[in-house]
Amino acid sequence: MGSGDDIVISVEGLRKSYGGFEAVRGVDFEVKRGHVLALLGPNGAGKTTTVEILEGYRKRDAGSVCVLGRDPSHRDKELRSRVGIVLQECAVDQYLTVTEAITQRAGLYRTPRPVGEVVSLVGLGAKGDARIKTLSGGQQRRLDLGLALVGDPELIFLDEPTTGFDPSARRESWDLVRGLCAEGRTVVLTTHYMDEAQALADQVTVIAAGKVVASGTPDTLGGRDQGETTVRFLLPDGVGVGDLPLPAGLHPEVRCGAVEVCLPDATDLLHDLTGWALARGQALEGLTVKRPSLEDVYLALTGGDP
Repeated sequence: MGSGDDIVISVEGLRKSYGGFEAVRGVDFEVKRGHVLALLGPNGAGKTTTVEILEGYRKRDAGSVCVLGRDPSHRDKELRSRVGIVLQECAVDQYLTVTEAITQRAGLYRTPRPVGEVVSLVGLGAKGDARIKTLSGGQQRRLDLGLALVGDPELIFLDEPTTGFDPSARRESWDLVRGLCAEGRTVVLTTHYMDEAQALADQVTVIAAGKVVASGTPDTLGGRDQGETTVRFLLPDGVGVGDLPLPAGLHPEVRCGAVEVCLPDATDLLHDLTGWALARGQALEGLTVKRPSLEDVYLALTGGDP
């Protein structure tokens, strides 16, 4: 494991049991400053317990945990003032307005961000005077994020932050997270949306059955970058598979008029195919090139569990 000022979270040999059930079994990982860690895993895998230990809400049985240079189990005020948490559901008085709720939370910190700035930052500028009970699900999630950001935290835990968001709101939320990291803040994200992890994460750690089963960047996780490439295209009229410039020993599949070829590296094949098509004035309709997606790798690592 690394060390130094750039390491915001360090976890080594983390264990936690409930009765005779060991929920977390020797988890190790670290998170660098300004990075997004996507912590993924099926329900019951141990990721929620792990995050709660990092947040200081749950005691560990064994192992070492360091968050912003401190042990979160001590629950000291200095550490809590440097951390923002967005839970799946935040308990807030539904009769407060958006501005009132964030102002109330701001009062808990010595140097909060300006309330108006936070309201605008999370996209609720037009809803500042609206009562929380009137907000849509997506707007309530924006408020949850605002409540976490008003303390100007260095480290932010986001638990399913875009649940209930429409596609446009999700992209805006992603831009907000990127902006926070550009300011040097660090984010720990739990999500079931693989496109969200792909878009935001510098590092992905997958937990299954209480253990880390893979860790890496979204593009390299579980050897994703080394997986087979699938090339698919519609077979041109009047052309047989034997007419195609395919390497010897390569056996394509033909389904519903589409040719599908799987191989480790498609560079040479694509060069030969496109050159052949151009020379014949022939279009390769429906040409796609696909590597295993992050979701494909995740499902393989977790045995297909959601």
